[in-house]
Amino acid sequence: KFVMLALWRKIRATGRVAEPAPPAPADATVPAAARELGGSVQLRHVDAGSCNGCEIEIGAAFGPVHDAERYGARLVASPRHADALLVTGVVTRNMAQPLRRTWEAVPDPKLVIAVGDCARTCGLFRGAPGVAGAVADIVPVDLEIPGCPPRPEAIVEGLRKLTGR
Repeated sequence: KFVMLALWRKIRATGRVAEPAPPAPADATVPAAARELGGSVQLRHVDAGSCNGCEIEIGAAFGPVHDAERYGARLVASPRHADALLVTGVVTRNMAQPLRRTWEAVPDPKLVIAVGDCARTCGLFRGAPGVAGAVADIVPVDLEIPGCPPRPEAIVEGLRKLTGR
């Protein structure tokens, strides 16, 4: 009983642990479809063939420290509920058709965000036999987030460009 009370007091005294909000992104090149989102974006993550480095950073971006949800970005489980696709990794031959079908399942207006150097340019895997290409070779890309893997701050900044926050 005393342990729970002490824990509750500690949680109450600590308060919010998230990093303070950085200044709003200065880049005004926001995709036209993002203007229709109304300040929030629902994201469906698609791993098209990554090494999982970008997934770890996406997890950190949506974790308690960087908290991308406070800017209106939220991960959803179905492409039918999504406004945008968050695609990581090179597109392998086995994932090209599923990525196209997932993109087609997202209702209009839809956006595609290529996260990481592999998604943008195939990175180290360019020319590999199992690679179909970069994300832009399969579906139209609206926003690219560079890095191998991109830092959580860069992912949050990219998402803030979409939400306008």
